[in-house]
Amino acid sequence: MLDEPTGGLDPLKQQVFYRLLAEARAGGATVFLSSHVLAEVEHVCDRVAIVRAGRLVTVATLEELRRLRSYQVEVRFAGPPPVDQVRAAAGVTQVTVNGTRLSCTVRGGFGPLLAAIAGHEVTTMTSQEPSLEELFLAYYRQDAVGPDEPVSPP
Repeated sequence: MLDEPTGGLDPLKQQVFYRLLAEARAGGATVFLSSHVLAEVEHVCDRVAIVRAGRLVTVATLEELRRLRSYQVEVRFAGPPPVDQVRAAAGVTQVTVNGTRLSCTVRGGFGPLLAAIAGHEVTTMTSQEPSLEELFLAYYRQDAVGPDEPVSPP
């Protein structure tokens, strides 16, 4: 069991630690890593447990947690964005428009959004996946739920 194992290590020593950890895992060892350095957790862990107020909130693989995430998407069009079609697309929320730029949040797959913008000339499209840190913080939102209520991911 390791608690904040790379705190204070320089980047070269961190890489040695990651290599040693990978060797231990390859040898069949289970390693428990407690860390608030979530980029590190994403880098070295297969499964994540989130504890809130002394209670286990969830245990999931990183891939399972990533499927729960929402994505911030920005699409720039050559002409007017198809706002009504995008707003009607399944899993698409928080649609805002500024000129030819449309921003929205997408949960689940991108298929409905892509179908909604099909036939409209897209000049750029970016999608930003929230980090594990943002997902972690969503589990800790105190204002969203009481201490004994289940917490829904973002």
